[in-house]
Amino acid sequence: MMNQLPANTGWLWVKQGFGYFRRRPMEFSSMFLGYLFLMLIVGFVPILGQILAFVFLPLFTLAFMQACREIDQGKPVHPRLLLYGFRSPQAAKLMQLGVLYLVAAMVALGSSFLIDDGVFWQAITGQIQLNAKTVEDTNMIGAMFFSFLVYIPALIAFWFAGPLIAWQEMPLLKAIFYSFFASVRSWRVFVVYGLSWFVVGGLLPMFFSALIAAITGNPNFIILIMMPFSMVLNIILYCSFYPSYVSVFGQPADNAESTMS
Repeated sequence: MMNQLPANTGWLWVKQGFGYFRRRPMEFSSMFLGYLFLMLIVGFVPILGQILAFVFLPLFTLAFMQACREIDQGKPVHPRLLLYGFRSPQAAKLMQLGVLYLVAAMVALGSSFLIDDGVFWQAITGQIQLNAKTVEDTNMIGAMFFSFLVYIPALIAFWFAGPLIAWQEMPLLKAIFYSFFASVRSWRVFVVYGLSWFVVGGLLPMFFSALIAAITGNPNFIILIMMPFSMVLNIILYCSFYPSYVSVFGQPADNAESTMS
């Protein structure tokens, strides 16, 4: 069953994500640092490392959502939850979803060739050095925006697919189908959610960076302050995925295992 939601629910998801983090800040921080460490290790493998980062993304995303679920159930949040998705009986389907993430991202990035003759693609893949002159002399900004527009259908199709696969044991294509139409049905909510993150995750860090720069004039100090701030925002973003799922599909059924050994 998919619930009809008012538009301001999008902002509530952000607030609820912060609420989950506030209740278990150390545990979530440990999980996130563990995630970064694993991605660092995977990244050492040429080409395959970048592929695996996409393939594993649904499993790690599910881990943060499961941690929020554990909090709702009054259970402790352990760092081992980071591997929750890998222990799931649906792990293979979740990795198939990750492959589709990769395909969709490649299609979206490839579409940028239509706008800037491949400059954005070359910058993303490290073939050229990104600098101010490159941005000024090409339509790379337009290419980035176009790629994002191309990726939006995939984004909404994948949004709920992971938990639908893991918690409702849906087949891959059925989960993508339900995710797509649930997201489209709640498009006003997602507009507010996106705008909220634009302010909280974009404008707010810019404001604080400018304020710190004006007070201290020390760029190293700005980095020292903004790095943990950025990490917290990323954790809150992951935590906000869970209330978005619950708002649309309700609490996961009791027969969806909350802890796997």
